[in-house]
Amino acid sequence: MSLNAANIMTRNVATVRPESTVAEVARVLSQRDISAVPVCDAEGHVLGMLSEGDLMRPFGQENALRRSWWLDLLAEGNKLAPAFLDYIRIDHRLAGDLVARPVVTAPEEASVGEIADLLARHHIKRVPILRDGKLVGIVSRGDIVRVMAHKLTAREPI
Repeated sequence: MSLNAANIMTRNVATVRPESTVAEVARVLSQRDISAVPVCDAEGHVLGMLSEGDLMRPFGQENALRRSWWLDLLAEGNKLAPAFLDYIRIDHRLAGDLVARPVVTAPEEASVGEIADLLARHHIKRVPILRDGKLVGIVSRGDIVRVMAHKLTAREPI
């Protein structure tokens, strides 16, 4: 049996709306322990992807903060560097302002190989999976690696 996106995708996908604040997006990323989230309209159409890198971009190299703790601090409101707190307080941009477009997507029927090709060709880490133009799942590089590991262990063709 040939595997496709529907077989390996995560179905319970965290999403944010275009009107979500930077703090709300950071909270979702932190709580779900993910590094990016689709930005969807009310009907479930994917408008783009928003990653932790997109949130961190204003901080540049001298402020390169690690995800393992900066998102938790932001989401929980613990003590943060004053410059970071000031930025968050005055940053009124919304997810819709920061979203990476256009978004690369695939249908549920896309093969694992096709999805791997999309990831490599577009230098991306995940692909939202659509049915009738609406988000139904997401496939990440990790999902592809798990399939490869299983197939190699079982000595099945990839």
